[in-house]
Amino acid sequence: MKFSGAQIMLECLRQEGVKHIFGYPGGAVLPIYDALYDYKDITHILVRHEQGAAHMADGYARATGQVGVCLATSGPGATNLVTGIATAYMDSIPMVAITGQVRTTAIGKDAFQEADITGITMPITKHNYLVKSGDEIARAIAEAFYIANTGRPGPVLVDLPLDVCLNKIEWDPSTYPKKVTIASYKPNNRGHEVQIKKAAAAIAEASRPVLYVGGGAIASGAQAEVTELAERTNILTTTTLLGKGAIDETHRLAMGMLGMHGTAYANHAVANCDLLIAVGARFDDRVTGKVDQFATKAKVIHIDIDPAEIGKVRVPEIPIVGDVRTVLRELLKHVEERPWGEWNDQIATWKELFPLIYPRDGKLYAEYVIEQIGEATDWQAIMTTDVGQHQMWAAQYYKCRRPRQFITSGGLGTMGYGLPAAIGAQMALPDSRVFCLSGDGSFQMCAQELMTATVYGLPVITAIINNRSLGMVRQWQEMFYSERYSHVDLQASPDFVKLVEAYGGVGLRVDKPEDVRAALEESLKIKNRPVVLDCVIPTEENVYPMIPSGQSIDEMRIRENLEDLKASVHADAEAWSFSDEDQVLARYVEVAKGGEARKESLIDG
Repeated sequence: MKFSGAQIMLECLRQEGVKHIFGYPGGAVLPIYDALYDYKDITHILVRHEQGAAHMADGYARATGQVGVCLATSGPGATNLVTGIATAYMDSIPMVAITGQVRTTAIGKDAFQEADITGITMPITKHNYLVKSGDEIARAIAEAFYIANTGRPGPVLVDLPLDVCLNKIEWDPSTYPKKVTIASYKPNNRGHEVQIKKAAAAIAEASRPVLYVGGGAIASGAQAEVTELAERTNILTTTTLLGKGAIDETHRLAMGMLGMHGTAYANHAVANCDLLIAVGARFDDRVTGKVDQFATKAKVIHIDIDPAEIGKVRVPEIPIVGDVRTVLRELLKHVEERPWGEWNDQIATWKELFPLIYPRDGKLYAEYVIEQIGEATDWQAIMTTDVGQHQMWAAQYYKCRRPRQFITSGGLGTMGYGLPAAIGAQMALPDSRVFCLSGDGSFQMCAQELMTATVYGLPVITAIINNRSLGMVRQWQEMFYSERYSHVDLQASPDFVKLVEAYGGVGLRVDKPEDVRAALEESLKIKNRPVVLDCVIPTEENVYPMIPSGQSIDEMRIRENLEDLKASVHADAEAWSFSDEDQVLARYVEVAKGGEARKESLIDG
């Protein structure tokens, strides 16, 4: 039977189990859209910008673990996918991007809407294909899905010229490859037995171990194994931004995120541990800061599916290349139980002395909004974020109970990611509640995708943390550029309530803490269109703790406003089991700032 190239491509997607494609039509992909008209079992989501399509496919993949698929035309359509592809690549997210291309006879001749998209995306894809004939389509699609979702996941691009999509050839759908074998691509899932036994011995011998868990544990589906290892050995666990949910963050052994804006107690634990067990993490610069001063007292076990990550930043004493879940299952066969000890007590003390705090002065703060979202949804909602201060507050205060619950751009730090990613997650999981936490800067980069949410009846709730500023840039200018605030003022932003209403959604403005819960309850009642909560917070609010870029824990900054500290201490003193509020404050400042002299200067000053 004869099929056009476009039909072959869609038949291949059908056999891969694809149910959703996020895309935007154009001349070079018209044959695909014409064929798609007859494929009623594949839902196409019409986005408002191709970047949104890539982020939606990314959010879909992060929420489900399945390969996300996006589609764009040649030239500017394809190049508009680039930011989204790079976002997925940096965070190891399985995605297949399908792009149209000019006719094969016109390639390289600067034809209308021609761009060398395979060349452009070579550094930001695991692999890509320029398909030259219909006979190559099935193999290219099968390999693309296999490569995207095996080993270390990542995006793959398939570029389809217009004439290849139009031409018909004899093809039998039953010949679509059921199993893919690529001679030069053999991911190793199973760790070396000798290395695993060495790791078990190191865990048994360590007196101050810490588990450091990254996004690889999420990709591998290893929450149960991470939790079992932590519980059996009583090792406290810290996660990266992308590792949130690898252990229930309300668990007594969870320390939250580490690194630049991680919890102070997690950073102190890592700085003083004698064994650091890195599980699916890559020692990125936002975690390590100054590498030669990171975990200097520790022997390192590094478990990762990607051999290129082993030793790239920190050379481990015990490297193990393999799938995180597979390796941990083998490791658990050799690990003995260990009791709660003095090291655990020390970390518990740091937890008391270095709590995450924010002002309790009657004003609205992002941290409170995030806590209320968690409480209103019993910490079960999926949360996507954009990038900036609000992202770090979400990482600190939104307690994930499970994996794939926190969806954010980590490695690339892509503003505009949150809303389309939330749409992708909501499309994938229609029965889940999906929140997007955004900033007034980030939100305006892909705000047009509100229309996509409205058209498809998606009840995505976006909470905009509106500080009328590019908050994180402003914070850096305050701290490191002598308060020379250059081009960070966003006072001229639109009325977000009216904006979402113009797109057919619901808008609510909140500027008082006492109004947050009611606004959330009202938002959660809406089931068929997007909601935006415009949450107005003080412009000058900063994220703490903070380790300046490229520095060590010795340079960690905490909240220095003593009135804020006193307000927080007063609220929390009873819970901390201290009788004297001033004693709590003094101990907090002394330990946080590294000495008696610093404590006295702050209290006296």
